Amino acid sequence: MNILPNQPMVTASRYMVVAGHYLAAEAGIKMLEAGGNAIDAGVAAGIALGVVHSDQVQFSGVAPMLIYVAEQDRVVSLAGLGYWPKSASLQYFIEKHKGCLPLGLLRTVVPAAPDAWITALQRFGTMPFGEVVGPAIKFAREGIPVHPVMAHYLNQYKDNYASWPSNASIWLKNGQAPVVGDLLVQTDLASTLQYMADEENAASGKGRAAALEAARNAFYEGDIARKIVAFHEKNGGFLTADDLSGYRTPVETPLSTKFREFEVFSCRPWCQGPTLLQMLHILDGFNLNAFGHNSADYIHTVAETIKLVFADRERYYGDPDIIDVPIDQLLDPDYAARRRLLIDPEKAWPDMPPAGEIPGFGGISFSPHANSDRVSASPDTSYVCTMDQAGNICSITPSDVSFESPAIPGLGFCPSARGSQSFVLEGHASAIAPGKRPRLTPNPSLVLSRERFAMPFGGPGGDAQPQGMLQVLLNHLVFGMDIQTAIEAPRFATHSHPNSFDPHENKPGRLTLEDGIGSIIGEGLKNRGHDLEWLGERSINVAGVCAISANLKTGLMNGGADPRRSARAMGW
Repeated sequence: MNILPNQPMVTASRYMVVAGHYLAAEAGIKMLEAGGNAIDAGVAAGIALGVVHSDQVQFSGVAPMLIYVAEQDRVVSLAGLGYWPKSASLQYFIEKHKGCLPLGLLRTVVPAAPDAWITALQRFGTMPFGEVVGPAIKFAREGIPVHPVMAHYLNQYKDNYASWPSNASIWLKNGQAPVVGDLLVQTDLASTLQYMADEENAASGKGRAAALEAARNAFYEGDIARKIVAFHEKNGGFLTADDLSGYRTPVETPLSTKFREFEVFSCRPWCQGPTLLQMLHILDGFNLNAFGHNSADYIHTVAETIKLVFADRERYYGDPDIIDVPIDQLLDPDYAARRRLLIDPEKAWPDMPPAGEIPGFGGISFSPHANSDRVSASPDTSYVCTMDQAGNICSITPSDVSFESPAIPGLGFCPSARGSQSFVLEGHASAIAPGKRPRLTPNPSLVLSRERFAMPFGGPGGDAQPQGMLQVLLNHLVFGMDIQTAIEAPRFATHSHPNSFDPHENKPGRLTLEDGIGSIIGEGLKNRGHDLEWLGERSINVAGVCAISANLKTGLMNGGADPRRSARAMGW
């Protein structure tokens, strides 16, 4: 599905915003023009994505982020991912739902994004919540034209929307999916955001920190919380007032690893972010330039690397507050060297390889349901990255769809259904447990070479996210492509692993390729045992990557936006 024409690379010297939709990019730019910093801009754009991409991003969803604080020369991570309610349990889903996670209210985890946005403003921003949320309120209240990506997904999931009257009233038009150009008005969401801004304003006399806390409390303890809890009580959900009021976004030290002269950062293994670091460790032992870009040797090596790392993800990744994740061992160069030896240059693994054995750590892998149908990308998630003249950087991957659970009547949003990324399997690292986080697919990243180079990047795409991000990173840093060309270059993805979304299907040996890779290369891959599926040009099924590539010596910032989705770069 081709959505947009190829895009020019945008160059700026003062500030840059790249976001999954042009209106979100505009929202971020307005904050920078008003004197805000990159964090203010990132929050404004991220919240706006919950309006202009409300099929894929919910204001009440997740918002993991990495922030570089230039004055402190420090990278921090805001988890932005909620926990399973205290009353949820693995046994409930085993006994009542035969090991499945049904669509609907029961997938709900504590909404994390509102607290994450406000925590970012409190700790690292400069502007009030009411100002940064202003563009989102305008877009929701006055409406936006439905864009091609949104129209595609609203149509694909129209039966889901129709099954909940509150969702149908927002995202359907006379019971049908809207078409490109139809006006999408989200009045209830506008009112919800305005209420939070009003509560902040009412507390403004107590100082900025107290006013921001009032906006946060409006969601987690005030009228919004009461409506969420009442809906769950009425409809058999798990979420309680205590679950909401007790939530605070962890502010953490992220993980990082060296790749050549660069330091690459990710969030911790409550998400799949560390897979990117593992992949780079393995690939650092190959002469990628000698293979040639997108040659059969190159694609085979990268795809087999991804398989090995996803096998480790499946066995070991989970909420590190609840389970012991051997992350130091997984990121050890010696471990990567051992895993590298499992790549046969002439033969593909027919399925997901075995996970690496790490002494002292057990865990089991999920046995996925094989499905040989054509690959369809996970539609959830968008992305925004920002950078200001002082060198502050945001990398944010907000998410959660509006077609997996009911919207709360009168509020205009669906509380986070991210429970869909947990596993109903005793002993699995990401098995459901009260107070535990699912293993999240959204995974913002950041590359730094102090005083020389900076690159925040990420994008939507479910399990394809780190695969697309890896290829863009290698295109840029190894093969020397400019950032827009690196993003637009043909990509591929492997699918032998259990899908992160329930029911965790897989496609053993499947390798999807964009047509631009070419049939001759495809034949070489097929001869190695890959089960090929061709996707056409610039497919939405290989992630939608956005990035900023900044030369810190000259101060120039180049913004790259993926034409596979509806992304845009804006800067000055």
